[in-house]
Amino acid sequence: LREKNQKFEIKEYLKEEISIDEIEDIIKKLDLSALDLVRKNEDIWKDNYKGKILSQKEVINAMIKNPKIIQRPIVINGENAIIGRPPENVLKIINQSGI
Repeated sequence: LREKNQKFEIKEYLKEEISIDEIEDIIKKLDLSALDLVRKNEDIWKDNYKGKILSQKEVINAMIKNPKIIQRPIVINGENAIIGRPPENVLKIINQSGI
């Protein structure tokens, strides 16, 4: 984004609290399930949640309790969002809507 001279705001959800509403909004914008937003290789996930049948709400609550398991970075532009890995994905969203 810096290389493309794009203005952006960073929310460090590992340092700042993230709300249920924010996660639900991100999931909606990404058009994914809550489970698709989870970093399944994180030890917290593997040790506490892997293999369990969890509802969407339970997965979201796990992310609130353990934000480290949330995929990152997530780039949001208006009503569009994308997981920024690989980094080339970010170009899709800035080209898509011209931020």
